[in-house]
Amino acid sequence: MSERFVDLAVENGIAVVTINRPKSLNALSVEVLEQLGQVIKDIEKDDKVRAVIITGSGSKAFVAGADIAAMVNMTAKEARDYSIFAHKVFESIEQLPKPVIAAVNGYALGGGNELAMACDIRVASSTANFGQPEITLGIIPGFGGTQRLSRLVGKGKAMELILTGKMIDAKTAESIGLVNVVVPPEKLMETAKEIAQKIINFSPLAISFAKEAVNRGIEMTLEQGCKYEIELWTDCFTTEDQDIGMTAFLNKQKPTFKGA
Repeated sequence: MSERFVDLAVENGIAVVTINRPKSLNALSVEVLEQLGQVIKDIEKDDKVRAVIITGSGSKAFVAGADIAAMVNMTAKEARDYSIFAHKVFESIEQLPKPVIAAVNGYALGGGNELAMACDIRVASSTANFGQPEITLGIIPGFGGTQRLSRLVGKGKAMELILTGKMIDAKTAESIGLVNVVVPPEKLMETAKEIAQKIINFSPLAISFAKEAVNRGIEMTLEQGCKYEIELWTDCFTTEDQDIGMTAFLNKQKPTFKGA
């Protein structure tokens, strides 16, 4: 039986996914990516799960990067396959119709930063550090870093981080828009769960439509994105949740959404 590197715990509608390879600072080996991809598939099918938190085991690292020991002797084809598979897993996280929060508890470097960026919201411990140090290894980011980083922080800052390979602390990451909120280490999971709980009180259909509108719209022109938003807005009015939410508002009541 193969060793488990990705743990899943579900409580009160919130799935906590933990990358559990602390001796290697939770590095993203092929096995870790395979298990993470399968866990995301299982979560998508589980109607009891309304929100997801991804974190790393231990206090040192969220994910310190890809598995350099495994990469050092890769052929070009093997490296390409590794990159393609990681992209597939990260896209499954980004496209999951449920909200995904990264709880960054330590180093989020290379593939770790790329994993965090594939999530919808990033909560960081004050001890966390971020970076894309691939340039120091003679390569470039290969799990989406050159694309998601510029979309989050802008081209200029992304270029600086990618071309210098420098590491930044959590407060700096927050100031450039890479991180949503920074909290003390002991408050990290509590804060992530509070955000998840707030989101799951809303309509799961509206949440999925909102994610889709933002994620797909950012790839479009403004005109195309606005047209796409109109279609998803219209879809909201085919749901019971729209009627529940608006009726409750007019009656000064708290809505109980059905996800229908």
